[in-house]
Amino acid sequence: MTEDRTPPDMPLRADRAIGSNFVRFKRCIFFAICLLSSVFCLPASAEGIAVNKTEMRLDEGGYQLSARYDINLTFVAQHALTRGIPLYFVGEYLLTRSRWYWLDEEIFKGGQTVKLSYNMLTRQYRISRGALFQNFASFDDALNMLSRQSSATIPAELVNKDRSYTAAVRLRLDIEQLPLPLQVNALTGKDWALNSGWYRWEFSPAEIVLRGEVEAE
Repeated sequence: MTEDRTPPDMPLRADRAIGSNFVRFKRCIFFAICLLSSVFCLPASAEGIAVNKTEMRLDEGGYQLSARYDINLTFVAQHALTRGIPLYFVGEYLLTRSRWYWLDEEIFKGGQTVKLSYNMLTRQYRISRGALFQNFASFDDALNMLSRQSSATIPAELVNKDRSYTAAVRLRLDIEQLPLPLQVNALTGKDWALNSGWYRWEFSPAEIVLRGEVEAE
């Protein structure tokens, strides 16, 4: 009578096979984690508002402050916009002259509110300034228009050509015009923190050429 015995090296071979499969599994997990990390760490455009270009213009009516902004809405703000919630942006302008004996003299201070909205029925975006508005088929076109801001005309007699001045511009989202539940969220979170901050630069009116003369050249 013979005795059925398992070869002594079988358990060892089975352990090696299991260990080899486990190593392969860990490697797969490691490569998957690396792939996901590379996807989520790809550079993205910064959310918020930043000043791209500023200018002090002169025409026959007077001076005008203008600015071009880089605008990248947060996901939350853009999602709210596409759900029919309008966003109100305020462009602010300031012109001052320094005085050594006292505080800076305020020559001009102004602001303008621009409304960005989306119509879910027509699938069009709209930029409104008071009673004036313009429709856009794409979000990028509407944002491009919103990025260009200009002040009201500053009377020429308020500016002395022989002096130097400091101009300042800012563009911000007016959170006070959001629906009340969103206002509470905007005060505590960063999803609605869309504000370029004040950008200032020095200029001399004597160096500014009349716009009509520039176009004629």
